[in-house]
Amino acid sequence: MPKRSRLGQLAGLVAAGLVVCAPVAQAVEIQAPAPVIAQAAAVHEVPRQAPPGPVLDPAETDKANSQETKNKIIAGVAAAILLGLVILGRRARSKKKKS
Repeated sequence: MPKRSRLGQLAGLVAAGLVVCAPVAQAVEIQAPAPVIAQAAAVHEVPRQAPPGPVLDPAETDKANSQETKNKIIAGVAAAILLGLVILGRRARSKKKKS
């Protein structure tokens, strides 16, 4: 396979990007929403106050935080175990390679 110049590689990447992005662009054009016709507001309408924000229950917040902390600890332990396996595997492979 002959070596391609950087310009040729760049052109290939741009072409591949266009191929990948073309269906997305077409889908966006197809799914455009229909225009909404705004209705005129009544002349004497009184503006309403916005409803208050959500009410947070401290018990549910604490429960969600503890569950999130538990999930992070589990993920950290799993990552540490996997790292240990990788280190042990590399060490075993280097010992086998030396002998």
